[in-house]
Amino acid sequence: MKEMTLRRAAVLGGVRTPFCRAHTAFAELTNLDMLTTALTGLSERFSLEGLHIDEVVGGAVVTHAKDWNLAREAVIGSPLAATTPGITMMQACGTSLQGALGLAAKIASGQIECGIAMGTDTTSDAPIVLQKKFAKRLIEASRAKSWSERLSAFKGMSPGELAPVPPDTREPRTGLGMGEHCELMAKEWNISREEQDLLAYESHMKAAAAYNDGFMDDLVVPCAGVFRDNNIREDISLEKMAELKPVFDKKNGTITAANSTPLTDGAATVLFASEEWAVFKGIPIQAYLTLGRTSAVDYVEGEGLLMAPTVAVSELLQQAGLALQDFDHYEVHEAFAAQVLATLMAWESADYCRARLAREDPLGSIDRSKLNVQGSSIAIGHPFAATGARILAVLAKLLHNGGGKRGLISVCTAGGMGVAAILEGVEKSQQADAVLDEGANQ
Repeated sequence: MKEMTLRRAAVLGGVRTPFCRAHTAFAELTNLDMLTTALTGLSERFSLEGLHIDEVVGGAVVTHAKDWNLAREAVIGSPLAATTPGITMMQACGTSLQGALGLAAKIASGQIECGIAMGTDTTSDAPIVLQKKFAKRLIEASRAKSWSERLSAFKGMSPGELAPVPPDTREPRTGLGMGEHCELMAKEWNISREEQDLLAYESHMKAAAAYNDGFMDDLVVPCAGVFRDNNIREDISLEKMAELKPVFDKKNGTITAANSTPLTDGAATVLFASEEWAVFKGIPIQAYLTLGRTSAVDYVEGEGLLMAPTVAVSELLQQAGLALQDFDHYEVHEAFAAQVLATLMAWESADYCRARLAREDPLGSIDRSKLNVQGSSIAIGHPFAATGARILAVLAKLLHNGGGKRGLISVCTAGGMGVAAILEGVEKSQQADAVLDEGANQ
C-alpha cells in the first residue's frame, strides 16, 4: 500500500441564501428550494457549472420523509455535474460544520480532491405528524379488502385523534426545550439580563455594519426576491430590548426573544479542496481547515445542555498545542446570548476547568473585540443545519482579507454536543509557492 502523506484542506469560500425569520419571506420555500439556490450560487461564484465534485455533504434538522435524499436532490437541481454524489447527514446545529470536518479529513488523506459542505433548514415548512392512534387506523384501512373492513378501522374514533402533532424540539431525555435548558445555565452562571441584552445588541450592530460595509456582498445570493437577512435590526436599542418579557421562565427568567436566535429559514454552502485542485482551477485559497473536535456533556445528569463546546475547544487546543488566546478571531455560535456568556465564563473559571476539563489552570479570557466581529446568529438568524457553513465562510473570508493568522469556531448543538474547529490563514508566500509548484509540474 502506498504510504499516506497528509495534505492541507483548503477553504475556497462559501455562499448562502439570506436568512429569514420563519413564516416570512421564505414561508413557501422548502429545504430543497433553498439548498439548491445556495448550491447554484456557489457554482456560479466559483465557475463550477458542469464540474464533477468528489463529494457534496449536508442536510437539515427539520425535514419531511421525502427529504431522505436531500443533498443528492440539491446536486441534481444545481449546475454541478449530475455525476456528483450527494450525501445527506445530520448532527443538529453542527451538521454543516461536521460535514466540513469529514470532507477536510478526506482531502487531507488524499481520498478526494474537492468537496462541498452545506446545510439548510426551514421551520416554516415543518412536517405535521398525525396522532399515532389515527395513523394506525389509516394503515389498517389501507390493508382492508372491503369497504366494511375499511369502515371498521375507524370504529370508536374520537375527534381528538384528528389533532395534528406539531414539531417538537424538546430534548427527549429531559422534556425541556433548548431555551429552558439555557435558562438553567444562565442561573447556574449568574448571568444577568443586561449582559445578555448587550451581547445581542452588539450582534445586531456588527451584522448591520457587515452588510453596509460590503463584507456580505459575495457571501449572500438572492433567494425568492430577498437580498438580505431580515432579522437584523439596525434601529434596535437596549431600552427597547429591556421592555421584552422572558420567554421560557416568565417569572424569574432572563432569556427573551431579543437575546435569543429566532426560528429561521435559509441555506449555506462552503467549497473545500486540496491545494493542487485549487491552483489547477485558479481559485484562491482563503484559509485551511486544520483541526476539528466533537464532544458531548451529560446534560441528563445535570450538565448544561449547551456547554459541550467548552469541552470540544479544550480538547482541540490540547491536541493543537495552542492556548485559547492564540487566535485572531473567535466565532462562537449564538444560540442564546446566555449560552455564549456561559461558555466564556467557563473558560475563565479555575474551578470549572479543573473539575470538568481536567486542566490545572483556566483557559482564560479572550479579547471580546475579536468575538463574532461580523455579527452572529442572534442578529443574522439560525437555520439550524446551515449555521456551521455560514460561520466557516465568514471566518475564511476574514482570514483571507488579512484579518489574522488563525480563527476558532465553537458551535453548540442539541443533544448536549458541541463542535469546534480551527482555521489557519494563508500567507501570500504560501499561495505564491503553490502556484509556482503547480506550474513546474505542468
